[in-house]
Amino acid sequence: MAERDSYIDYETFLDPAFSPNAFANSLVLATNNPSDTPLDLSTPLSKVLFDLQEIDTHIHTLTTQSALPLLNYTKEQDDAGQQIVAEIDAQLSNLTDGYQRLEKEVMQRHQTASQVQQTVERLWQTVKLGRAVGRCLLLGRQLESQMSEVGASSSGKREDHRAMIRAATTLLSARQLLAASGPGQEGEDLTKITIVMGLQRSLLTPAENTLQSRGQQIIREFSMSSLASSSTGPTTYAQSEETKARTTSALLTLHLLSPQLQLAALQAYLRTSLTSSVASVARALANLPSLDRTLLEVSARCQNIVALESLLENVKPLPKQGQEGVDQKDPETNFLEPLLASLDTSSLPSYFWRSLAEDLASRVADLVARGGTTARTLRSQREKVRESIRSCVIKGSQGPAGGRGREGAWEREAAVMVGSVIGALGR
Repeated sequence: MAERDSYIDYETFLDPAFSPNAFANSLVLATNNPSDTPLDLSTPLSKVLFDLQEIDTHIHTLTTQSALPLLNYTKEQDDAGQQIVAEIDAQLSNLTDGYQRLEKEVMQRHQTASQVQQTVERLWQTVKLGRAVGRCLLLGRQLESQMSEVGASSSGKREDHRAMIRAATTLLSARQLLAASGPGQEGEDLTKITIVMGLQRSLLTPAENTLQSRGQQIIREFSMSSLASSSTGPTTYAQSEETKARTTSALLTLHLLSPQLQLAALQAYLRTSLTSSVASVARALANLPSLDRTLLEVSARCQNIVALESLLENVKPLPKQGQEGVDQKDPETNFLEPLLASLDTSSLPSYFWRSLAEDLASRVADLVARGGTTARTLRSQREKVRESIRSCVIKGSQGPAGGRGREGAWEREAAVMVGSVIGALGR
């Protein structure tokens, strides 16, 4: 057997790099001369067949000698496998029974519980949405009542200007409710409800427009000066206090609706005062007999601005109710600071006079450039015009009750105004 083992070169056949082509080529070369023609292939073929026979004989011998141990080993493995299968079947049966009990006692109950949970969640969403709709309608009714108080003057009743603030607060609450439309928030899906959309269209939007228009009108009509003549006589203390109260309500209302809206209304008031003053003074300079009357009107406008500045300085923003129920105060301490910042000035009267002087300079220059009687009259009346303008600035800067104090405090503004007119006249 050892000879057979040594006769076959098993290492060659077991080599991973074994190549049948290379092996056959080596056999042919070992049994033939490469120069012979034709080559003798029977000898290498006989060797290969002999080797195959030897290997077959070897396999047969090994199989015959080891048949009984192989059969015994196979039987043992089969018996062990059958035992394992039996054990697995038993365990699988127990597992199947346990799963069926689990499915019956837990999974089916869980499925039922999931359906109940889904039903409860949808009911809760419905209840939550119903509450939001109810609150929205309640705010709508409240706003409708307040708006009727705002417009009471048109129905013959006394106007309640404070109702504007109440209406703006209610409107702000309705806005916040509708804006809280994120997942889990109070106003989620609220805008999809037909009655709520109708409320927005028929009440909330018109109410906001009315409050905005009314607030802007009150600010536009603000007047506390007693200089200009009036058919109703001089302004009384009670009338002045009522004007302050109405204007305060308008300021607070516009600020609740939008701080920018309030700021724009105040800026528009100043622009209107400036535009009217520039136009009237320019006309009066071309017709000097009307100058004193015109300058009195300009002083009255500035007194109104002084009164407005004092009012703005003493009115503070109302705390706004946040979405989470926490009061959030505006960073401004009063309404004057943001207006002064937007105009880049430290004083509204100073801004008025300096802006008026800047616009007047070009108007007077045009009058002088045209020449004629108007220019000659202005030059001849130079000193009278100078004193009238100076008096206009000092009088207007003292406020309706003369409460702005020393005249010297406004000498610089008076000099700027005088310079804008007299400077253009030349010598």
